[in-house]
Amino acid sequence: MKTAPLYADEIASTSVSSSYWVQARDGVKLRIAAWRPEVSGNGTVLIFPGRTDFIEKLSHVAVDLSARGYSSLVIDWRGQGLSDRLTQNRIVSHVVRFSDYQSDVEAMIEAAERLDMPKPWYLLGYSMGATIGLRSLVDGLKVDACAFTGPLWDIKLSAVERAVAWPLTGLAQAFGKGQAFAPGNIPQRSQCYVLSVGFEGNRLTSDQAMFERMQAQAQALPERQTGAPSMGWVFEALKECRALRALPSPAIPCTTFCGEQDAVVDLSAIKDRMRRWPSGKLEMVPDAKHDLLSETSKIQSKLLHEMDSLFSRA
Repeated sequence: MKTAPLYADEIASTSVSSSYWVQARDGVKLRIAAWRPEVSGNGTVLIFPGRTDFIEKLSHVAVDLSARGYSSLVIDWRGQGLSDRLTQNRIVSHVVRFSDYQSDVEAMIEAAERLDMPKPWYLLGYSMGATIGLRSLVDGLKVDACAFTGPLWDIKLSAVERAVAWPLTGLAQAFGKGQAFAPGNIPQRSQCYVLSVGFEGNRLTSDQAMFERMQAQAQALPERQTGAPSMGWVFEALKECRALRALPSPAIPCTTFCGEQDAVVDLSAIKDRMRRWPSGKLEMVPDAKHDLLSETSKIQSKLLHEMDSLFSRA
């Protein structure tokens, strides 16, 4: 595997990082990054990021996991970060089929084996990463336990918005307009979310320092940014969430965390899933928004402590 660029602004003495290019089976070039603790480890956490995320945004999570003795492996999904973009306009957040993300997972797992990432393996999925992660588990991804934050197991839409979204995005796909921006999110058609809004009223975090960190990264790393979703992405996400609802939960330990102020994902879909997860637990986090991994240090510490307990028990 060839070395890939990694802007590591939070490398601590407890971790060593490296980044590589890998290729999915359909030829899409992907970027992955690994963090390893300098002391003997407790296994590896496979981190599945959310839509528009990129590896560097989650570097603080990898460093915190290293301090707890875990290695971690993070990926830039196709269409975002430094992985191959799928549209001429790089800012569009797009995927042809949601199942294509499983090719990315396959490439990530192959890289984990080649890099000899220590076992046992665990899964941490955030937002869209939880959609991809749940499908991977159902399809047989071998991990000992999993944790999800703000899982996108359905998009938060009003009844009217949902009634319009299905036919509108479906027709766009059918007539070759899937790469066009979905309605709404006008400011994100020219830049990423954190540069299109101010801290007040943002949907990601209640912590101003973390929001400013995301803004600073977006300004320093413009080529890694993506913005509003495409018609195709919305249609494929709605289809995948509907398909996943009909499937049983995997038989592995799971804890799911969701902010009480989350305005991005459909909480009813999360509650339904976790009611049907035999060894699963749902924790609602007070005074928290969608991106719990970028929330206050107190919230982050609590989540990582509970994940550590979950993984160590497994």
